[in-house]
Amino acid sequence: MKIQSLTHAVIGTAIVVASSGPIATTATAEDHSHVAADSQVMHRTMQIDDLEIFYREAGPKDAPTVLLLHGFPTSSHMFRNLIPALADRYHVVAPDYPGFGYSSAPSVDEFEYTFDNVARVIQVFTERLKLERYSLYVMDYGAPVGFRLATAHPERVQTLIVQNGNAYEEGIDNPFWIPVKALWKERSSENREALRSMLTLDATKWQFTNGVRNVATISPDNWGHVQPLLDRPGNDEIQLEMFHSYGSNPPLYPQWQAYLRKHQPPTLIVWGKNDAIFPAEGAYPYQRDLKNAELHLLDTGHFALEEDGDVIANHMRRFLGQHVH
Repeated sequence: MKIQSLTHAVIGTAIVVASSGPIATTATAEDHSHVAADSQVMHRTMQIDDLEIFYREAGPKDAPTVLLLHGFPTSSHMFRNLIPALADRYHVVAPDYPGFGYSSAPSVDEFEYTFDNVARVIQVFTERLKLERYSLYVMDYGAPVGFRLATAHPERVQTLIVQNGNAYEEGIDNPFWIPVKALWKERSSENREALRSMLTLDATKWQFTNGVRNVATISPDNWGHVQPLLDRPGNDEIQLEMFHSYGSNPPLYPQWQAYLRKHQPPTLIVWGKNDAIFPAEGAYPYQRDLKNAELHLLDTGHFALEEDGDVIANHMRRFLGQHVH
């Protein structure tokens, strides 16, 4: 794939808090210690069946929870900057799916790599952590995982944050999906082989850099983290199974859309509009089903947090402050 970059100008939105005069504050060492302890990101594992599920966690456990669900081909690593930006006020949790990041990656003969099964594992994960109510952040693969959780237990979802996470046919009606849809139609070795190029270093770099304003803002730590994990023996077969399983998602779109219409979760949509995988055409339809969805199209690409993490964090803090108490 060809790596492209866009150099459009961007108009930023700033949130300014004004006061009528100077405010004097006094903080003790104990206060600072408490804040640091709450905001410090912890790196933990949980045993589920024969799997060791890795997750990042920060923030006070008695605060409202934000559950962050990552995309392909990354992991909770994509939230490394967002987590501390929220952790002073929220309990933030970000797991790695089986086969991704630092979670167990059993072979395709040992684990069924389907979105149904991955969602089952993540649901068990949330229940083990006693996450009875949470705001749900869904991105890329996180959308089909998250919407399975939401439709199974709508009472658990307080708010929804959608970042380039698809639930509509319009979002996959583009050239990127042509070879993937061919695999859904016919699970042949030829169609599988045609998708192996999506697992290469060039393809990984493309996912992170295509559509961004300034490639220099995108840390190579992204593909430095992702590619060695993709290159593990047998991981290519895992990813090809997930590509095929993605075909199980479009038939569920009507069910997910019905959930949105019925339950009307307060929803914030922050979408990299230059995304060639899930373009902005997938963002607009949410407004058909959600009466008060808040939509922000950002002048960046697929992994919008890499270039506009501060913008997204500010939108989230304001939005969550309005809807979660």
